[in-house]
Amino acid sequence: MDDEEADLREQIFHNNVREQIIFLLLFILLYLFSFMLIEKFRRRDSEDYFTADEDEVKVYRISLWLCTFALAVSLGSALLLPVSIVSNEVLILYPNSYYVKWLNSSLIQGLWNHVFLFSNLSLFVFLPFAYLFSESTGFPGCRGLRGRVYETFIVLFLLGIGMLGLAYVISAWLKGDRSGIDALLNLWTYLPFLYSCVSFVGVLMLLVFTPLGFVRLFGVVGAVLVKPQFLRDLNEEYYVYSLEEATIRRRIDNSAATGASYITPEPMCPGRGDISASVDDSVSDSKAKIVEPDEKQIPLLRLRNGALHAGLNERLHRIVAMRKEVENKRKTSSLQRNVVYPLAMLLLLALTAITVLMVLQNTLELLIGIKALPLSTRQFTLGIASLSKLGWAGATLEAFLILYLHAASLTGLCTPMRALRVLPRARRTPLTRIIALCAVLLAHSTAQPLLVKILGITNFDLLGEFGRIEWLGSFKLVLLYNAIFASTASLCLINKFTASVRRELYNRFKWITDLFTAPETQLHRISNTSRLSMDWSVNEKTETNSDPKPKSQ
Repeated sequence: MDDEEADLREQIFHNNVREQIIFLLLFILLYLFSFMLIEKFRRRDSEDYFTADEDEVKVYRISLWLCTFALAVSLGSALLLPVSIVSNEVLILYPNSYYVKWLNSSLIQGLWNHVFLFSNLSLFVFLPFAYLFSESTGFPGCRGLRGRVYETFIVLFLLGIGMLGLAYVISAWLKGDRSGIDALLNLWTYLPFLYSCVSFVGVLMLLVFTPLGFVRLFGVVGAVLVKPQFLRDLNEEYYVYSLEEATIRRRIDNSAATGASYITPEPMCPGRGDISASVDDSVSDSKAKIVEPDEKQIPLLRLRNGALHAGLNERLHRIVAMRKEVENKRKTSSLQRNVVYPLAMLLLLALTAITVLMVLQNTLELLIGIKALPLSTRQFTLGIASLSKLGWAGATLEAFLILYLHAASLTGLCTPMRALRVLPRARRTPLTRIIALCAVLLAHSTAQPLLVKILGITNFDLLGEFGRIEWLGSFKLVLLYNAIFASTASLCLINKFTASVRRELYNRFKWITDLFTAPETQLHRISNTSRLSMDWSVNEKTETNSDPKPKSQ
């Protein structure tokens, strides 16, 4: 009996060690990938990293490591559900395989618990510490790295007290709790509540950006892949860029030879503002002057101090880059243009339609009472039954849909970030912006499992503390969320594919109404046009038939 208990304890010990090693290896892989991603975008100049002060270098490195940790946790949170679904199907397909015995419910449960714990630490401790540490200067009596650490911890402590007090007020207001000081001092009850509030904000953010990302993905794929010939004439674009390149080269040679400070010859399409757009960033208003010659509303740039030559060179570099890009796309095979692009568009349309149909089905099941709320209280065992009625094929489709939702929400999130000019740029992103982007991505990724479960994309229960978030048990909230998501996604798709048709119908209807509301004006325009054309034809015929020799007197 003692030998059996010893063997059981030894087996539990080995299983625990194996799980910890697997967690460590997964985290190292995610951390290395996150580090390479941040290294691609972080700024490398004297203001951020290369400085003579060793304390500044240490502060920068510590803050960068904390950002990398938070980004690794966000990647792990985004992969939680797909990995769990695939693991369940693998255990069902190969129940007795020696190579998958390490994959069990304890491992997946521990993975969810670790992600939840590290998400809380990153949101409420590591990222605020990284920002405050990078912006700290130290107390007057204690300079150096130690003073900055003291200042950061004190400010973080005061911020934590304020956040806990705010959480206590919000909790008492929502729950109607009139308890005294004992509930206020029970800090561990407010940490999950704070995370619940952050996850709710993340889910609302996904509700806005995911339907927008469905539409934006079509444009992104259309920009990456080469469209067929009937949708995009690459030969015409190539000739246009070639002619514009030749024109700009002649203008550069002319300005270098004559020293002129104005564009010669005059642009044929000056309203486009090609040159003004190219030199707007590099030339101040004092060096640029817009002149309106004669009665023509044609802006001509008269630039001094070599600004015209610099602006033309910058425009030339852009045109050459676009011409080379179009030239490379011209070399794409017809098979790729006529097969890959339509298949990619059909795949995006099919994934979006399947997602909307599954959300509608989940809404109806919630109304009828067939499906339960996403609040999970039971213990899930991996490898017992398939999560989909279609078996491994349906589970694979669910995993792809989850990744597609994540990609769509990220694409939709890039739209306001691009408008606010906070998107990361390669080797030009400062540390404070990296910290803010890591916080946004972490809130976005940790809310992704909640979004998938609310919409009913999968039947996999939320494990750990993810399934115990209280607002997931609100029937009205979940039902309203499903209805809003289905309606907004459908409206975005309808607007995407019918915009051109509706615009053309509107133009035709407007033309017809103008024709009937002002018939005299329309007839007057038509008569004037016909009279001008007749006069032009008569004059042309007269000039053709006229004798070039002078008549004799």
